[in-house]
Amino acid sequence: MDHSRTYSIRQLSKEFDVTARALRFYEDKGLIHPERKGQTRLYSARDRARLQLILRGKRLGFSLIEIHEILDLYTPKDHGVAQMRATLGKYRGQIETLKRQREDIDAAIHDMQDGCVWLEGEITKVEAENLKADNA
Repeated sequence: MDHSRTYSIRQLSKEFDVTARALRFYEDKGLIHPERKGQTRLYSARDRARLQLILRGKRLGFSLIEIHEILDLYTPKDHGVAQMRATLGKYRGQIETLKRQREDIDAAIHDMQDGCVWLEGEITKVEAENLKADNA
């Protein structure tokens, strides 16, 4: 990656399929820090990398506060080890949360399938009774 390269808001919006408004929002939240040339925002390779991590974190279900905490832990001095340790802990916690959610979803699906069977039976009963009454 060319660390001296800069990106426009349009380039990053297109590359990551996000709106310019979203980029400005992440800037307002202190997650990315583009330079300004007049009214134009210039995003660095670091901003681009941070945006990539922000979007991955959101996709994995992390809050912007959690993402901010992780991003702020990065230091070149330790080659990102503190950040990686924090991320590992967050990932493990999120895995447990997702497993619990999957169990809840599986239970809901089972309940709905039982409900469908019951409803189909009730519909069949009522329709049979209506047909019997119409033929009488």
